[in-house]
Amino acid sequence: MTLKTYDHWSDYPWDAARWPNFSPRELASKGDGKLAIDEDALDKLQALRTMLGQPLILTSAYRSPAHNRSVGGATSSQHMLAKAFDIQMTNLDPAVFERAARAVGFTSFGFYQRNNFIHIDTRPVPAMWGERWYDPHAAAAPLPVERAYVPERPSEDRDLIGTVAGGGGTVMAAGAVVSSLGSLAPVAQVAALIGLGLAIAAAVYVFRNRIKKLAR
Repeated sequence: MTLKTYDHWSDYPWDAARWPNFSPRELASKGDGKLAIDEDALDKLQALRTMLGQPLILTSAYRSPAHNRSVGGATSSQHMLAKAFDIQMTNLDPAVFERAARAVGFTSFGFYQRNNFIHIDTRPVPAMWGERWYDPHAAAAPLPVERAYVPERPSEDRDLIGTVAGGGGTVMAAGAVVSSLGSLAPVAQVAALIGLGLAIAAAVYVFRNRIKKLAR
């Protein structure tokens, strides 16, 4: 299959695309906005998203050769062929994710525990590298057999990414409060800790409700 390439992601007629949960911008090369489309790989990515029923937070999809060099990617990286995706495990069970990715046809896996993401691609000769930080056989729940496409999900996927980022901001703010406690009077320290606890509880409540809503 010939790789379809575009000088910029905005050049692709996405309204006619069959991958409702993804946008050309999130699939494009992060360095220069160039886009390449491998339809088979994207069909599998959409099937994976549909099976899991959860947003897939992509940190890397297509990479132009120039961008791939700038980030130190392999010279034969499948990202340059638009066959590869790096996906954060922030909102996913890695064991379930791996099983589902294999079920829909992804052949190769790279495990990056330190950065909490899994690389998947569709190269013809399977490959695997890195060490799992989970038991791939631990997930007892069966994978969903079929789920219908939900075209309105793209905006909700991006909302979740914003929610995750917002959660990170709450954690950073919490760290700032804790680091400054020593400079406060005892009564002020108690008040600060109570406020911090309430803020964290609110952030957790919002995040969990958001996940439940997107999973419906």
